[in-house]
Amino acid sequence: MAVKQVATLSQPWTVRFQPGRGAPAEIAMPSLTALDKSSDPGVRYFSGEATYASSFALPRGAKPGAPLWLDLGSVGDVAEVRVNGQVAGTSWFAPYRLDVGRLVKPGRNAIEVKVANLWVNRLIGDQQPGADKITFTAAPTYRSDAPLRPSGLIGPVTLSTEQ
Repeated sequence: MAVKQVATLSQPWTVRFQPGRGAPAEIAMPSLTALDKSSDPGVRYFSGEATYASSFALPRGAKPGAPLWLDLGSVGDVAEVRVNGQVAGTSWFAPYRLDVGRLVKPGRNAIEVKVANLWVNRLIGDQQPGADKITFTAAPTYRSDAPLRPSGLIGPVTLSTEQ
């Protein structure tokens, strides 16, 4: 199958965080960036479910019902995608790509990507000097200087049609 990229979803996203995990309730993200690169420690060390929301116009040449591939780019670690409130599917390995053609409509389309990541970053965050501990482990497993895992919807997010 040959595909042709017809759009990049480069518009701003709103990100809502699972409560009780140390992150703010919601942030605006002008462009997709890995959570572990954030200057906000609550976001940088977040582990749990982060829900990204935005919208896009159906690209020229794409037709509702015809195959339209949504490629999430890079994801840390598992993503569930909804388009216009309907589940498109779940992806947990590269390429993070789903066919959303049956869910799109002419004009604006809502997209929501719920990303769950591993506990590693939160465990590292809890080891930071002065950190309010959010997790509990019987034995420390990560040091404060351990490398963080890439987390969240990192992108780039693109749409492609079949040729």
